[in-house]
Amino acid sequence: MTLHKTAIPILGEEIVPRFDLTTEVIILTTAEFSDIQDKKIIVLPRSSPDELCHTLLVQEINTLICGAIEDEYYEFLKWKKIEVFDGVSGNWSHAFKRWQTQTLNSGDIFFTRMIEGRLI
Repeated sequence: MTLHKTAIPILGEEIVPRFDLTTEVIILTTAEFSDIQDKKIIVLPRSSPDELCHTLLVQEINTLICGAIEDEYYEFLKWKKIEVFDGVSGNWSHAFKRWQTQTLNSGDIFFTRMIEGRLI
């Protein structure tokens, strides 16, 4: 059984809008795309994209789901063989469920809003 680690920078229940502002990251371990085997939250001492990249490498992350990320860090993580879904916003658990079903795309938005009396 191969374990897969997915990291999501979070702020409460939401994905942090910008990678460089991250102070908390949730790490979810699954067997392939199945149920969560382990879940942990790492709190960084300050927001630092360099420290976050280091943490992702030390934790042996396979996939990163994040908001906006500077090209320098995106390219570095891709070079380190981490799959990156960037530009994702909204509830982190919705994004993770979409990743599990292999329907997550970079740029996905998971907010519900009321417009003219209808939820969209």
